[in-house]
Amino acid sequence: MTDTARTARAGVPERPSLDGLEETWARHWQEEGTYAFDRSKERSDVYAIDTPPPTVSGELHMGHVFSYTHTDMVARFQRMRGRTVFYPMGWDDNGLPTERRVQNVYGVRCDPSLPYDPHWQPPVTPVSEERRKDPTPIDRRNFVALCERLTAADEQVFEALWRRLGLSVDWSLTYTTIGRVARATSQRAFLRNLARGEAYQAEAPTLWDVGFATAVAQAELEDRERPGAYHRLRFTGPGGREVLIDTTRPELLPACVALVCHPDDERYADLVGRSVRSPVFAVEVPVRAHPVADPAKGTGIAMVCTFGDLTDVTWWRELQLDTRVVIGRDGRLLPEAPHGVPAEPYAALAGQTVNGARRTMVQLLADAGDLVGEPRAITHPVKFYERGDRPLEIVSTRQWYLRNGGRDAGLREQLLARGGELRWVPEHMKHRYDHWVGGLTGDWLVSRQRFFGVPVPVWYRLDDVGEPDWSHPLTPDEAMLPVDPSSDPAPGFEESQRGLPGGFVGDPDVLDTWATSSLTPQIVGGWETDPDLFSRVFPMDLRPQGQEIIRTWLFSTVVRAHLEHGVLPWRDAVLSGWILDPDRKKMSKSKGNVVTPMALLEQHGSDAVRYWAANGKPGMDLAFDPAQIKVGRRLATKLLNASRFALGLGAADALRAPATAPLDTAMLAELSGVVAAATSAFDSYDHTAALQVTETFFWRFCDDYIELVKERAYGSGPGAESARAALATALSVQLRLFAPVLPYVAEEVWSWWRYGSVHRATWPTTYEVGRAVEGPADPHLLRLAGDALGQVRRAKSERKLSMKAEVPLAEALGPAPLLEQLTLIADDLRAAGRIAKLDLLPDRTPELVIACAF
Repeated sequence: MTDTARTARAGVPERPSLDGLEETWARHWQEEGTYAFDRSKERSDVYAIDTPPPTVSGELHMGHVFSYTHTDMVARFQRMRGRTVFYPMGWDDNGLPTERRVQNVYGVRCDPSLPYDPHWQPPVTPVSEERRKDPTPIDRRNFVALCERLTAADEQVFEALWRRLGLSVDWSLTYTTIGRVARATSQRAFLRNLARGEAYQAEAPTLWDVGFATAVAQAELEDRERPGAYHRLRFTGPGGREVLIDTTRPELLPACVALVCHPDDERYADLVGRSVRSPVFAVEVPVRAHPVADPAKGTGIAMVCTFGDLTDVTWWRELQLDTRVVIGRDGRLLPEAPHGVPAEPYAALAGQTVNGARRTMVQLLADAGDLVGEPRAITHPVKFYERGDRPLEIVSTRQWYLRNGGRDAGLREQLLARGGELRWVPEHMKHRYDHWVGGLTGDWLVSRQRFFGVPVPVWYRLDDVGEPDWSHPLTPDEAMLPVDPSSDPAPGFEESQRGLPGGFVGDPDVLDTWATSSLTPQIVGGWETDPDLFSRVFPMDLRPQGQEIIRTWLFSTVVRAHLEHGVLPWRDAVLSGWILDPDRKKMSKSKGNVVTPMALLEQHGSDAVRYWAANGKPGMDLAFDPAQIKVGRRLATKLLNASRFALGLGAADALRAPATAPLDTAMLAELSGVVAAATSAFDSYDHTAALQVTETFFWRFCDDYIELVKERAYGSGPGAESARAALATALSVQLRLFAPVLPYVAEEVWSWWRYGSVHRATWPTTYEVGRAVEGPADPHLLRLAGDALGQVRRAKSERKLSMKAEVPLAEALGPAPLLEQLTLIADDLRAAGRIAKLDLLPDRTPELVIACAF
């Protein structure tokens, strides 16, 4: 049921307070199903939101509060506009962050070679730092169970915070990216990609995080400035010619497969097509030309190693060079020298870490006389996995890829066109999408060598000697999904045949977490499992998200919807800005400058925190400012007290009665403009402008209008009835204008005098406000009255008099037309200013002046 029908009015409390509103109304909304999605509505009446599932691997911070409040304001506005809002919540709980958190909390690591131990129990007390540094190996099944256990606890904490913040989520639609539905959806999409040739497997150079021991995709890279050194090495060319190259990675010398120069570089033109001999190892390597080579960098000729960086991969692929891999997945140099490299000098490097091998190689070069000069210290960008703490290496591995336009110009153009169809808020964020898609250098690497994730749903036949047939993967029927090839037998095989010649082996990898998160519209929308729901919500209306994951979440979701459905997954994308600390630096866990929200919510109230968040526009950064939160609490408190005062004058009984007095109709005329401006701003996803225009009017309403009419409203007769009618309409409208931003106080006040929930009430319209006006309505009249009253107050303040002090005589000077307008509200001005006599003196001054005599 919903509470829009007949919830009893609470009546006006004697001493209204903000304290305790969150507990009261959050419980009430849940019990009454206030935000439940009505799946009987047609698609045209649905507003569907693809809510970001926060990563469940730590604490929520003010950046989360900032962006999720923005989404909630959209949901509340659309609901009041008459749409049934599809507003789910998800938890992104699979992947590397969860595994790392489990390792830190329990002091364990996964060793998939270990057999399952049904009696193993995790530690019941926090583990020591030593235990974290030397984690205990446990089997995969127990490790995954620990991940599930920890994320379940984290999700409860996250949900409690979201509920307190007042997110109008339908909690019955909650999902997780490791849940059964998500696993089946992710595997189904992958199998269809595979069947259409969009997913493929390849042995290729792979960006590899040594610490996490997994492959990393291009979208997950970041450059970090690190100290290094240029070493100048001497190669020997034909006739004993000296060929010098500069490198920051001398340890990769045994992996050298060529030297490369620019085609137009005359210094090396005679060497192109010939060979040179490497120092220490005396390996003959070819000299080739390629336009990517930079003549101005170093000596103008570069060493190509397999593989030192992404440029090496480009040269290796386009020049069809040999492969000499020396770095293994553990980040150490392989125990055996690569083909064509003499074993004796390589033995000094075998098994060493990269840094250790670098020191050894430098010494070998110096001993051979082939290190020219001293190393030159530099600082340069080094590629890292965005969550890693060790530089990436490039190793050759077998991985799964998904076509994303990186190697297909036609698909790239289609995906760029999709970006052009999308409504971007703010619009300039589209450039980031275009830049990313246009700069792709390869397809999306979607497999990961981890454990807590969605398994790649394929198996491989083993031949007579036990070797896998990689080119013909075995796939399950979709009805079997989800599957885990590490524990489920391949179709047509028995479990007893696992790992045996003639039997099968399961793919050991899991899918990249983005390969599942890119399907959030399909996961929560019931793709292939609930066609009726899917037809009502997909494609969705809104994707709200952070600007930093345009290249990952937004782009990958566009890719999956384009390949599977041939459409955009949503109509609009609203991008959040960043939260800055007081020094204007981006808040991040790595910098240690984040602020966690629960204490602020408890101290100031959720409405106050939401007010702070609402002051940040989409795409714009916002500084964390506790003073702004205090302003929000003051606003919420004023809304309580002003409402109590207005209702105490009898406004509740005057709703829908006409306002006839000039000041009353003037106030409503200005309010009509506020409604139009706020509605237009919300339609444009500009919640900040909507709040500003509403708040500005509210303070004028409190400070000027109420003070001007309260004496009249206390009385009887047509003037009093008009004042009470105007107060009722204004209060009703303003509560609804504030409801998306300040949901708790708006609901509290609404319950005093109206039935149902303010959040199920209709959004105010200019027609509604205009219907309450009878007679002329000039919005400038309210500002004129406020100006006049302000001058009277200022005169009293300058004389240090009470605002209740009598003014024996006040003279109003100004242009005659202006004073004619003033006569329309003269009685209200005299009452509010406690003016005994008000004289009007036209054409004495060019603008309004109120002179008070005491």
